[in-house]
Amino acid sequence: MSENAISEERHAADDSLRKDIKSFLRNGLEVEIEPRAYSHEQVTNVVARLQGLEDDDYINKLIIGGFTLTPYMADDDDKQACETCMYYKVHRQFCELPELMVPVEPEWSCRLWRI
Repeated sequence: MSENAISEERHAADDSLRKDIKSFLRNGLEVEIEPRAYSHEQVTNVVARLQGLEDDDYINKLIIGGFTLTPYMADDDDKQACETCMYYKVHRQFCELPELMVPVEPEWSCRLWRI
């Protein structure tokens, strides 16, 4: 299989999973939006919980990661969206945090957001 075909296949799989994720969140999946993971201890706690999941356990990744369909607004009016996170890959619309590895939309957010 050519590299281009593999890329197209990955893109299609990402799109399909992104639609499923959006559906789960729109249909009321209860996620852990707070507390946000700002301190080292909070990040370590959330990451440790994510590391215990299977790679394809997307429901629990969404729950533990605290995903939302809209940016999170911090107390200091800092808008936290995937598109401004250091783990966001623009051309793939993908979160490359090793414990998440999920396709996302630019305006979504999670509690592991980092500049």
